[in-house]
Amino acid sequence: MRKVLYILFAAILTASIWSCSESIMDEINRNVNDPSDMVSRLIITDAITGSAFSVAGGDFAFYASIYIEHNTGVWGQFYNADIRSSQPTSSTTYNNAWNAAYANLYILKVVREKCSEGGPEEGNYHTLGIAQILTAYNLAALTDVMGDVPWTEALQPGVIFTPVLDKQENIYDNIFGLLDDAIANLNKATIYPSLGIQDLLYGGNIEMWKKFAYGLKARYTMRLSFKTPAYADVISFASQSFTSRAEQAQFNYNGNTSQSPYYCMFLDRDYYGASQSLHDKLTERNDPRDDVFFITHPSSGGDLVFAPNGTANQVQGSYSISAISTITAPTYLMSYHELEFLKAEAYVRNNNLALADTALRKAVTAAFQKVNIGLSAPEALNYFNTSVRPRFTADPLSEVMNQKYIAFFEEEAIEAYNDYRRLKAMGDNVINLANPLNTNRFPLRFTYGSEDVTTNMNVRDAYGNGTYVYTENVWWAGGTR
Repeated sequence: MRKVLYILFAAILTASIWSCSESIMDEINRNVNDPSDMVSRLIITDAITGSAFSVAGGDFAFYASIYIEHNTGVWGQFYNADIRSSQPTSSTTYNNAWNAAYANLYILKVVREKCSEGGPEEGNYHTLGIAQILTAYNLAALTDVMGDVPWTEALQPGVIFTPVLDKQENIYDNIFGLLDDAIANLNKATIYPSLGIQDLLYGGNIEMWKKFAYGLKARYTMRLSFKTPAYADVISFASQSFTSRAEQAQFNYNGNTSQSPYYCMFLDRDYYGASQSLHDKLTERNDPRDDVFFITHPSSGGDLVFAPNGTANQVQGSYSISAISTITAPTYLMSYHELEFLKAEAYVRNNNLALADTALRKAVTAAFQKVNIGLSAPEALNYFNTSVRPRFTADPLSEVMNQKYIAFFEEEAIEAYNDYRRLKAMGDNVINLANPLNTNRFPLRFTYGSEDVTTNMNVRDAYGNGTYVYTENVWWAGGTR
């Protein structure tokens, strides 16, 4: 993290700390194509892209996909993660995503400072609100997988070199504070123009950003259910969020200048095999997505071959692969179907099964119609009536959470991983994973990034030898850090 922050710090401030005695030399040395400062509307585009591609769609998601058995690791680092050999405990495993998250948080801090009182864009409330939402998103992504992380002393290159770790409980207070402040700022009038095309999620539509903020409040309120259950609040926040798939926080790729991260991972590494565990869950439900999710490996052909979780051979080109890792498969910062699943779970826990049934039906229907799934609403309704509802009637919570788990394949693996750990903490063992190594080596959290393990004594002491990932839950799942 320090390395990344120093690079960013230098890029933004180099010109301001260099001076010449002659003003003419300043003009001669000024490179108009490499400005030392830029307006927040240009910075925010980078933050949106980084949040989608490198955090929601980066290494956090790739490894969560293995641990939650959406995919099976069959080669290299992913194979090691699947058989729990070195990768889950190494500080290098998530270093890229660690750096990416802190890089996003740093440039978002720059935007927040520019748009706040005393900054050069004071009164730019809407851009400030968007930066606060994205800050909450990136900060939650970090702490959810890692627990306590540097925050209040972080992002101060040249001032604090070894920031302390903040407690996850306090970080979550900050997350909710950021979202509340964001909603307040988005409700204010501003003289600054709309972000327009610089906003790659919503094209400057502030009402959609407010809905995104409320959706995140619903997600994070549910996240704290083991500590402070507040299901009525989950429903209230969710009801102020997305009302259809058209409103979800979906980052799109055009297939040319931008390509889906899972597609890029397959081209670059080809480290995944189709998960036997996921396939089994689909077949036992007669789920039509089983015919959509998987294809044979391009180099093998023939019949589908599924990779057993935790016991697959380390081989490329033999096992089948995901069929939905297309070049334009979107990244979801938050989907509409997630929102309806949150409502469904909250209604179940409040024993309102009629409304839970309705929310679950909406969630399954939306998940069927994901752009890289392509099934229809009538197909979803038929599946819901014949397979989902009978299971829901028998065990409402189990079917809600299993349907959510299936719907999250594969772009929303981080949230599936977070759900699984929360449910286990609550004693709700409703999602069955097949890896035999999970008995004593399920990764309960991710390790810190190696650049800070080697340079920040506070992070190094928390990391130790990395084996804590198998024994210590994060705070919201019952741990102490």
